[in-house]
Amino acid sequence: MKLLDQKEIIENADRQNMFKLIAEFSGQLKHAEEIGKSVSLNPNYAKGVTKIVFSGLGGSAIGADFIRSYLAYDLMVPIFVNRHYRLPKFVDEKTLLIVSSYSGETEETLSAFKQGLGTGAKIMAITSGGELARQALANSFPVIEIPGGMSPRAALGYSVLPLLVVLSKLGFKEAYRPQEFKEAQELIQKLSNSEYGTNVPFEKNKAKQLAFSCLNHFPIIYSGPDYLDVVALRWRGQIEENSKALAFHHVFPEMNHNELVGWKNPADLLKKTVVFILRDSADHKRIQMRMDLTRKIVGQYAHSVTELLTQGKGFLSRMLSLVHLGDWISVYLAVLYQVDPTPVEVIQYLKSELAKEPM
Repeated sequence: MKLLDQKEIIENADRQNMFKLIAEFSGQLKHAEEIGKSVSLNPNYAKGVTKIVFSGLGGSAIGADFIRSYLAYDLMVPIFVNRHYRLPKFVDEKTLLIVSSYSGETEETLSAFKQGLGTGAKIMAITSGGELARQALANSFPVIEIPGGMSPRAALGYSVLPLLVVLSKLGFKEAYRPQEFKEAQELIQKLSNSEYGTNVPFEKNKAKQLAFSCLNHFPIIYSGPDYLDVVALRWRGQIEENSKALAFHHVFPEMNHNELVGWKNPADLLKKTVVFILRDSADHKRIQMRMDLTRKIVGQYAHSVTELLTQGKGFLSRMLSLVHLGDWISVYLAVLYQVDPTPVEVIQYLKSELAKEPM
């Protein structure tokens, strides 16, 4: 599809430089690591903590999900991601409550923060500023300040790496692994420069090819339930926000207990689906068997089924390698649909209507 090899076509669609942000993701990771290292806080701040709760929405919550998946089998305390105006009842003085809002103005997050004040939780904020920063500082809570001026979904590195470094400073040593980070940062740079970037022609560019396969089709993304569940969620969100196209995701083995039965009707609609199965060498052996069987079953009805494997050695590299591929697919698909990947007018409309009746 030579259209995706034409620089002027991409530039005409991408008027707010989403392509540039994705291409420079490796640099964002490096800067984000430096931000985490520069944060000064009391190393005993999380002493006695028995659980970590993140509260945020959308692009401000995806980093929390990434951390939850990445550390799923390493931390001795549970991580819970809250996407609501309210906090769970179990948030208490033994909770590290990390409140995340890229803009600092997300109304659900500010509501959860306000409720958190009465729980005795150890509160920390990560934001580029706004009301969240003001309220957190006014209450003498630690604030991780990250650069503003971009879409929250384009700031994934800033919502993940500083927190991994800070968590390690608070005693959760497993959170930050410098060598694993170095490998991930170098891999992302290589993928952008040599495999997925705009300079790589269509016939050699998997991201362009997969974006074209999604054109006028319905993407469905499947993954395992642990390390790659957040990657599948990220793919769905990026296609929806950047490409302005609906997508869907689910995880194994749960989808084998319900959704698999639905792969029969409506037959005409199923012929318009493109299925991606995201796989990793650490997937449970029974999950791998389920993926193999499911591929054969849904392949009878879907337009196509594509399996994609992680790249790299460390878990950070492996997770980010597929995150990065999905990001590139979403912006190439935006070009094919002739839409600017950055604006999200319908979300802005929704916010403006909600603002007419303050909380």
